[in-house]
Amino acid sequence: MPLCLLAAGPTHFSVEALYGSEVTKARSIYINNPLENSFCTNSISTTKYSLWSFLPRYLYLQFSKAANAFFLIITILQQIPDVSPTGKYTTLLPLMVILTISGIKEIVEDYVSLLLKNEMLSEYKGIVNVGDIVKTSNREFLSADMVLISSSEPQSMCYVATSNLDGETNLKIRQALPETAEMKTEKQLLNLAGRIDCEGPNRHLDSFTGTFYLRGERPFPIGPDQVLLRGTQLINTQWIIGIVVYTGFETKFMQNSVQSPLKKSTVEKVTNMQILFLFLLLVVMAMVSCVGAMIWNKSYGADIWYISHSLVFDMLVFIILYHNLIPISLLVTLEIVKYTQAQFINWDEDMHYKVNNVYAVARTSNLNEELGQVKYLFSDKTGTLTCNIMTFKKCTIAGIIYGQTPSYTTESQEFNDSKLLDFLENGHPTEKYIREFFTLLCVCHTVVPERDGNNIVYQASSPDEAALVKGAKRLGFVFTTRTPYSVTIEAMGEKYTFEILNVLEFSSNRKRMSIIARTPTGKLRLYCKGADTVIYERLSENSLFVKETLAHLEYFARDGLRTLCVAYTDLTEKEYKQWLQEYTKASISLDNRIQRMEECYDIIEKEFFLLGATAIEDRLQEHVPETIATLLKANIRIWVLTGDKQETAINIAYSCRLISGQMPRIHLNAKSLKVTQQIIDQNCKDLGNLLGKENDLALIIDGETLKHAFHPEIRKKLLALAVSCRVVLCCRLSPLQKAEIVDLVKTEAHATTLAIGDGANDVGMIQTAHVGVGISGNEGMQATNNSDYAIAQFSYLEKLLLVHGTWNYFRVTKCILYCFYKNVVLCVVELWFAFVNGFSGQIIFEHWCISLYNVIFTSLPAFTLGIFEQCCSQRSLLKYPRLYTISQTGEIFNTKVNRKFIAGLSSNLIQRYLWSLPIPMSGETWILTETFNIFFPISFPFPSHFAQYVVVTVCLKAGLETMSWNKFSHMAIWGSILIWLVFLESFSYFWPTVPIAPEMTRQGDMVMACPHFWLGFFLVPTACLIQNVIWKLIGNTYNKTFLEEVRELERVKVTQFDLSGMSESRIFTSHSCSQRIPLCFVLPGGYAFSQTEQAVVTQEELVRSYDTTKMESTKTLNVASD
Repeated sequence: MPLCLLAAGPTHFSVEALYGSEVTKARSIYINNPLENSFCTNSISTTKYSLWSFLPRYLYLQFSKAANAFFLIITILQQIPDVSPTGKYTTLLPLMVILTISGIKEIVEDYVSLLLKNEMLSEYKGIVNVGDIVKTSNREFLSADMVLISSSEPQSMCYVATSNLDGETNLKIRQALPETAEMKTEKQLLNLAGRIDCEGPNRHLDSFTGTFYLRGERPFPIGPDQVLLRGTQLINTQWIIGIVVYTGFETKFMQNSVQSPLKKSTVEKVTNMQILFLFLLLVVMAMVSCVGAMIWNKSYGADIWYISHSLVFDMLVFIILYHNLIPISLLVTLEIVKYTQAQFINWDEDMHYKVNNVYAVARTSNLNEELGQVKYLFSDKTGTLTCNIMTFKKCTIAGIIYGQTPSYTTESQEFNDSKLLDFLENGHPTEKYIREFFTLLCVCHTVVPERDGNNIVYQASSPDEAALVKGAKRLGFVFTTRTPYSVTIEAMGEKYTFEILNVLEFSSNRKRMSIIARTPTGKLRLYCKGADTVIYERLSENSLFVKETLAHLEYFARDGLRTLCVAYTDLTEKEYKQWLQEYTKASISLDNRIQRMEECYDIIEKEFFLLGATAIEDRLQEHVPETIATLLKANIRIWVLTGDKQETAINIAYSCRLISGQMPRIHLNAKSLKVTQQIIDQNCKDLGNLLGKENDLALIIDGETLKHAFHPEIRKKLLALAVSCRVVLCCRLSPLQKAEIVDLVKTEAHATTLAIGDGANDVGMIQTAHVGVGISGNEGMQATNNSDYAIAQFSYLEKLLLVHGTWNYFRVTKCILYCFYKNVVLCVVELWFAFVNGFSGQIIFEHWCISLYNVIFTSLPAFTLGIFEQCCSQRSLLKYPRLYTISQTGEIFNTKVNRKFIAGLSSNLIQRYLWSLPIPMSGETWILTETFNIFFPISFPFPSHFAQYVVVTVCLKAGLETMSWNKFSHMAIWGSILIWLVFLESFSYFWPTVPIAPEMTRQGDMVMACPHFWLGFFLVPTACLIQNVIWKLIGNTYNKTFLEEVRELERVKVTQFDLSGMSESRIFTSHSCSQRIPLCFVLPGGYAFSQTEQAVVTQEELVRSYDTTKMESTKTLNVASD
């Protein structure tokens, strides 16, 4: 296979990648010689199961549930001859049904997930192997890691979007080596022979070491500037050709992935613990019965020799007899309930993004209730909080503000101010400043214009520069042409050409970029744009509008806009020539070249005249600030994890109101382990007693510092500091670092975590968190396809958590508790029956009544509690986010569950005594019992009495626990009682037509005609449940919770109410630290600028490479299109 010209793209993302894999063995890759290359394929499975792993993995998942494991043991015990009083298959068949239903559900969910991924990957074709030569076209994703050979651009450059990997919005520049730059034709590529020796697969995105051996030429080195990574997207480049070096799991992107865990909700874990408690209770009941059997046998052994057995035999009998104490129907009930809850999420019109016709998708139903317990929310920035679209919104020129207020909506509102155009046209005193301001925006940048018919398309590595150039175009200042040494603009219809003499490059340290140009009038002028801090310290004493512009910058920053100051200075020929000599020396220096050049830039960047400032909106998604404010009120702590720059992250935090202007900030920026430990220790010491409590602080940390902070000696102190802050911003993170942060909080803070993102670089943290939410954004579907829930907008998280999460938590926990309750009632009756049957192991209920008890007679109330229960209305949950803390703290399903068990046992104790009262039977009763050799004491009623009272009691108990009555609740509760009565009447006529249950013959008629039965029908459930009614009345009257206060106002239909003064003791507090500890108190600064730094091609080389007058008009470059 000498040549493989494929449309490259990700073929199959995985959840199976190695966590933190470090493979260091070097490899040799032979070009156009596939037989010599033996490496992993590019096929990566994204499904939860495979054909071979399904059965073992699924069985492990199912039998890790305590209930299923228990019933498997019971099934085995029932196969022992003469041991089971309930038959051999009464547990096996229900267990098989449950496993089958659950298995079908898992297969369907995994298959749907596979279909979604295949749909996403349908545009990618072909098989890519190591050593293949691959051609990739503009806007396509790269399917593997490859070394760039050549491209369509000047100097064999190309632009790639790496937001999938690092979250950065600016484009990266890669450049092929001169030795391969001319290899573009098929003949040249077919004749290409040689090898590449390079390092083994690893997770370091910014490093690569290799050597290229071309046949007949000397070897030459390859570095990260020649490598294109899987998951990146080719932008502003017609095509590139590369040699594949890593595929599949060995790509750097997959090396940064984490293994997808089998997630279990907190409620499920608590349920397993409660099932273990029930198992211990079952053992106690069995032991009590064994002791009773020993005493009975000792007292009546001579007369009951036929039921005397060994202790071990009796123990097994009673364990099987009481095994229904653990509800076998619970698991299948929860499967159906959770599946229905997931459908409610899928059908929710409030989470339907009509712009793209995208609904919310619950990709798993196992974590529905976990949505109601989230304590920490980890969010990506780019594409999650923002739309990843830069828009020129405002500016200040000569002390006057122009533009409009940011809208924070998905509808882009571009710069539009008629006042500015009026000033230009009517000769306003500031006209010359306005012209110079927009001339600077058209000249001082690295944007390349290209013609697409009559339209001009701007390609730019910096989205900020593209926004400024397009904004100037809309106001009549159009950047039209770039040649290696000039730019041409059209200002208000007139053409001007500026000669570009030097480009003074942007860097994070300099925070500015300058261009030295010769104006059309022959003047030497230096144009500069950058952060206010560096521009203001270089202003001339004669500069005007300084105070006014500074006030406007603070105003822009409070609005969350990205600001840049613009200024200029005129140079003399002598001054420029002297500086040019120093610049030439610095540019050819072998030692500290970059530092010397920046020092040289400082020499000439002085005595600026301030023109004004720009304000760019990194547009937030719709309602992001409001959503974040609501989530914070719900006691959810929000951490922003991004690969972008620190300034950009802080700016967005202000935009979305995550950080306020008066909030103190702790900055952790260190280059070594020692310094990292010192600053963390110092900040922990400064917090003092407030350490570990939520304070009104913002913690900002970068990836370099975090790398040291994860040291075993520091990580716990870092966590203590982080959880003491209301907001945490982590910048410059790799995908693996995001996952590590989530894992740290998940394991050490013991709190429920949720991670939300939209790019492939977010997959790791989405899979690591308890709940992963993917956003269907502009960065592909990788995050969505590896998430538990998918939504189209960040704002939908509000309803997903506060409404669906709270409702689902109440529904699932009540369903579980009800299932426990009804089975406890059933089994304790069997325990009491053992006292009157000589502890012989006989059952009081008919076999079919036991089998149908959980399946039919008491199943409907469980379903209505799990599907339709509502603690309060949607409106109240959204209006009062504090209600979320009820489910968040888990108070419903922890401390109260044992009390409910005790209440259930107490109820059955009352039932025992009531059922033991003398109840006269009719003569027919004795005839039937004698006919079938069934003997009851004169004070003992029919078994049908017992079953009836149990069914009525547990159904009415469900009614007491129901907080939101509806037609389904009435149908389930009263319908279940009616179903039992109909069943009893019809079942008593089965024998002998249907050869089952002869002992039930005609019992229905006799029971219905017995007045004592109807007396007990009302008295027994009342006596059993009266204590519950009294407890509820007392609690709701004298000890109201915040939830009850809200529900009471809902009941009286108050449309406008304020509960701000209610239940203040239950409101969580955040401690203010601004006056207590010496922290970094900083007013919001709006500076933010995305630009490629220290690239393989410098910014000056970049602008010298293009001559748009010679470029083909058919070239398609549409990133920054108008």
